[in-house]
Amino acid sequence: MKYMQRRRSRRAGRAFGDQAFSDDDPMTGVANLFDIGLVFIVGLLMTLFSAYRLQDLFDRTSEMTIMKQNADGTMEIIVKEGEKIKATRVSRETASGRGSRLGVAYRLEDGSMVYVPDGKGSGK
Repeated sequence: MKYMQRRRSRRAGRAFGDQAFSDDDPMTGVANLFDIGLVFIVGLLMTLFSAYRLQDLFDRTSEMTIMKQNADGTMEIIVKEGEKIKATRVSRETASGRGSRLGVAYRLEDGSMVYVPDGKGSGK
């Protein structure tokens, strides 16, 4: 019986090379650590995409708007409509201009907002 076990191990060693079964190589565990790291990174990315609901970026039919304001007061607006993505930077200078007053907006105690337009229909 011992003879058969010894013979099988010799055959396996010849088929795959003697170095494949040596325990003396300190780098054998590094490949496993690299694989575990890749699995962890992919899992982390999937978690972040689902937590921030970013999977809509890859959907061809979705529409979304992302607004980001920097510390200097400039605002970046990213609009995705279908397959088109448009990014616009807005500062106080580009948002100002000539125009006319359209009405007044009031915030009520319950948090809702009411818009009252100026003009002929408002009684002024």
